[in-house]
Amino acid sequence: MRVPFYDIKAQYDELQQPLDDAVHAVMSSGSYSMGENHRLIEEELAALHHVKHGIAVNSGTDALRIIMDAAGIGAGDEVITSAFTFVASVETIVQTGARPVFVDIDPATFCIDPQKIAAAITPRTKAIQPIHLFGQLADVTAIDAIAKEHNLAVIEDAAQAIGSNFNGKPAGNFGIGAGFSFYITKNLGAAGDAGLILTNDDEIATACRSIRVHGMGRERYYYDHIGYTSRMDEIQAAILRVKLTKFDEWNRRRAKLAEIYHEILSNAPVVLPITSPGNNNTFHQFSIRTERRDELQAFLKQRGIDSMIYYPVPIHFHAPYAEFGNGPGSLPQTEKTAKEILNLPIHQHLSPDQAAYVANSIAEF
Repeated sequence: MRVPFYDIKAQYDELQQPLDDAVHAVMSSGSYSMGENHRLIEEELAALHHVKHGIAVNSGTDALRIIMDAAGIGAGDEVITSAFTFVASVETIVQTGARPVFVDIDPATFCIDPQKIAAAITPRTKAIQPIHLFGQLADVTAIDAIAKEHNLAVIEDAAQAIGSNFNGKPAGNFGIGAGFSFYITKNLGAAGDAGLILTNDDEIATACRSIRVHGMGRERYYYDHIGYTSRMDEIQAAILRVKLTKFDEWNRRRAKLAEIYHEILSNAPVVLPITSPGNNNTFHQFSIRTERRDELQAFLKQRGIDSMIYYPVPIHFHAPYAEFGNGPGSLPQTEKTAKEILNLPIHQHLSPDQAAYVANSIAEF
């Protein structure tokens, strides 16, 4: 049986007519930038997350960078974060001139370990950036307490946490701002790049809206900030609005697949992912761990099963970021996880039979 890791086209096949209609409507309207769909996707996603302000931008990476600029993070500052992540989490810190300070992860959740944060705080620390990895939130309660004690900003990297919440409180409510990604592989994906900033802070919202359009303020061609070109394309906004109608159903499909994996692999000698108490897990990824990871991945490939490794090399081992880390052994859980993690196919168009085939193949191995 062939089991692809992603099936992006299947989303189009399921929603072909409404997607075609939405794109055609944009093209025939003549309004291609920051039009009605752009405004509505901001409102709809802000409402989904119970947040005051939605600011649509052209990528999750820009979302993080713009929040940092709006918060005044720059040269001489430090931002505490995790090295077990996609590079955008860290490159945006470095681009501001600030220094990323890496803290180890909780190997059960793959998110930053709050118990390690306090020791990393210095007089230069300005913010903590928790990364809500693989579909569930980091320990926002503990992180919030630390941030308040030390008067630090919290910037949520929620690129993989659209629709995720803690005790019913969605991502985007636990800091000064949160950056979301709608890259094509996300639970809610555009037909290319797109992103979103969510914030309850009026001043941050005003600054972010300005920075995404060259720093322009309320009056055209008058500038309040040094900014970027980071508007979400109107076609992408229209596509996201169509897919948003299926978002809850698609996440329920992912949850069912996760149940199949857990049931069949419950007695297999692999470490299964957990969902922390209070979290709803939207299963952007389903990540297992085994010391025989590379052998298992090769075995699955022979069976026609795709898998991925998120992430094979911690950020502090990459040449451009090595100067910000303390070398091998400095983040033991991060480094061990990178050697053992394997991400299994889990997406809304994977069938239960395919998931069972994957899990049974792992059990057989």
